[in-house]
Amino acid sequence: MPPEIRSRLAAALRPGNAGVVYALLLIVAVLTLLTAQLGRPPYLSATNVINILDQSSLIAILAVFTTVVLISGNFDLSVASVAAFSAATVLSLVAPLGLPAAMAIALGAGLVCGAVNGLIVQLVGINAFIVTLGTMTAVRGLVLILTDGRTITAQDPGAQSSLIALQAGYWTVPHVLAVLGVAAAAAGVFVLLRRSRPAGIAMLAVGVVAIVLSPVLGFELRLSKPTYYLIVIAGITWAVLRYTVIGRRLYAVGANAEAARLSGINVNRYKIGAFVLNGLGSGFVGILFAAKLLAINPTGLQGTELTVLAAAILGGTSLFGGLGSVLKSVVGALILFTLDNGFNVLNLGANYQGVIVGTVVVVAAAIYTVAGRQRQVKRVRESSKPPSVPVRQEALR
Repeated sequence: MPPEIRSRLAAALRPGNAGVVYALLLIVAVLTLLTAQLGRPPYLSATNVINILDQSSLIAILAVFTTVVLISGNFDLSVASVAAFSAATVLSLVAPLGLPAAMAIALGAGLVCGAVNGLIVQLVGINAFIVTLGTMTAVRGLVLILTDGRTITAQDPGAQSSLIALQAGYWTVPHVLAVLGVAAAAAGVFVLLRRSRPAGIAMLAVGVVAIVLSPVLGFELRLSKPTYYLIVIAGITWAVLRYTVIGRRLYAVGANAEAARLSGINVNRYKIGAFVLNGLGSGFVGILFAAKLLAINPTGLQGTELTVLAAAILGGTSLFGGLGSVLKSVVGALILFTLDNGFNVLNLGANYQGVIVGTVVVVAAAIYTVAGRQRQVKRVRESSKPPSVPVRQEALR
């Protein structure tokens, strides 16, 4: 293995970087052993794993877009209210206008809410926490007005069938190794074009091996539609943040807005754009929520914003901007729902569930905070060291 890839792999596997993944694996291992010891159904059965992925998909999608806002250095508490507003909008309009038009209007409603948040925060200069707390309440009031204080449903059979088709059911991907191999090979070619030769060759080789082994092993993947939506959204967002100028500038804006401005980056554009993207994502999640339940009430999705923030915090996203990973936020959402699913399998009371989940979030935030301070102290110490000057042998004679 080339030294460059080896060093990058070692850095990626450090507890400071992959700690959330290790935590998920540890939780799964503990729950698997407990369920086996107590004679419960196997925790790692295919059905249970698919259920966990499906249950966490909507929260994980919200966590992806919330992570983008947090990376930009801002905060958004209105995601659940915006999602509920979009759900109420699509349910109200799907019968008279049809699903495509109703979806477009619902997505537009989410986009407008995100734009309002971004414009007020950036152009007026009010703290994002205060602004989004206010819009959370205001948009929830719009939901109350739209629903007239009662539960609304999609009663038209045609509307119901179109909504159900949007999110219900499972897609089975045969020869999943071949699909992953093609994706890895394409990513390898992309990295090669960016002149990262060792990493590109390694990814291309992995892709070719997966494609060759696919006819022999014949694995298939059967997941719910929302899970596939999550995979696509998280993958595209991660690639943009990781490999494009837009992603690098967004991290720069969140880390130090003034330095980014002095370097020629339009800070307002990126910060407002993050809010707009978050509103659009919240609208999409609201549509999926409406398609899942075929109903919405004035309190629908209330409190979900805290679960979304908990997932992002578990993933190591900084609340001060400039640091975060959408993939880790997805893992954070999986941790929350894995715990919830495990508690239900073990018949643990709801009171204990809240205590344990809250403790996990606080401990994770404390670990990331302490680790961040230690890294900052280390960088300061290294930067304060005087450069070593090589001494010539002739000077010693």
